[in-house]
Amino acid sequence: MKFLKSITLAAAFAAGAMLAVPAFAHVAVGISVGFPPPAQRVERVAVWPGHAWIPGYWRWNGASHVWVAGYWTHPRPGYRYVPAHWVRTGPAWRFHAGYWVR
Repeated sequence: MKFLKSITLAAAFAAGAMLAVPAFAHVAVGISVGFPPPAQRVERVAVWPGHAWIPGYWRWNGASHVWVAGYWTHPRPGYRYVPAHWVRTGPAWRFHAGYWVR
């Protein structure tokens, strides 16, 4: 009986640990690079009513910066999008993923 309680408790704990994080959570990726990314690329796009443009950004692949193209998505009512960006932190550059904020 004690063994069954232990298994049940472990299963309940594991299920609780797998809860999803809300999609609008701010995420700062722990990538630091010793030199800045290239200049932001200009992506020319036409207006698409009812959609929000998520701009592209430079991603670090472990050896160099690689451009990730922007894309269209449905906007979140009451939110604005903060684009992905790099911030200088001392001698290094730190990447912050884009996110939605109220």
